[in-house]
Amino acid sequence: MAAIPEQPGAPEAPETSDACEATEATEATEASEVALRPGLEAVLMVADEPITEARLAEAVQYPRAEVAAALRELAAEYAAQDRGFELRLVAGGWRYYSSAACAPVVDRFVLDGQQARLTQAALETLAVVAYRQPVSRSRVSAVRGVNCDGVMRTLVQRGLVEETGTEPETGAILYRTTSYFLERMGLRGLDELPELAPFLPEVDDVEAESLEGTAIADAVAAASAREAQ
Repeated sequence: MAAIPEQPGAPEAPETSDACEATEATEATEASEVALRPGLEAVLMVADEPITEARLAEAVQYPRAEVAAALRELAAEYAAQDRGFELRLVAGGWRYYSSAACAPVVDRFVLDGQQARLTQAALETLAVVAYRQPVSRSRVSAVRGVNCDGVMRTLVQRGLVEETGTEPETGAILYRTTSYFLERMGLRGLDELPELAPFLPEVDDVEAESLEGTAIADAVAAASAREAQ
């Protein structure tokens, strides 16, 4: 019997829902074909800034809850193994940092023993901003007892301080610390800055005001012991 020829121009049969689901399942499998922990390590290895859990979950194609749990497991594992690096949650994201115990080795390799540190004036100014923010330049100058305009410009250029509106009464520009400041200090948030009380002597209020710049600089210096090397 002769075969019945196909009708020209006949529409193709639509793809079934089962076929669509199979295609989606295949795509999902391909997207998450890398195991969760190795995938996270690979992404974090090339990151030059802290990465949020949401962004990491999007990159590795795993649920955010699983990603968050895996990150904390990795951080604990590295700490338990006494590795030369750490995985930290800093400034709202995760990033690898060299261990503080290995700082001398890192200094010799990267900086040949020379570090570009902030001057004492810059450190004191940054400390005042950190503890008094948002704060104007005139207020910072009053606390330190010297003009801080030049130092403030340096801190802004380094990305440690930024403008954040104006003071309603005077119109003066207000300043605050940046997320980069938190990153460099190894802090999750400003609430992790050390308390000022242990650094303030038992003096009258006027004297405490004049000594505040140095006291808060000492407090920030204590926090900077955890700074990433």
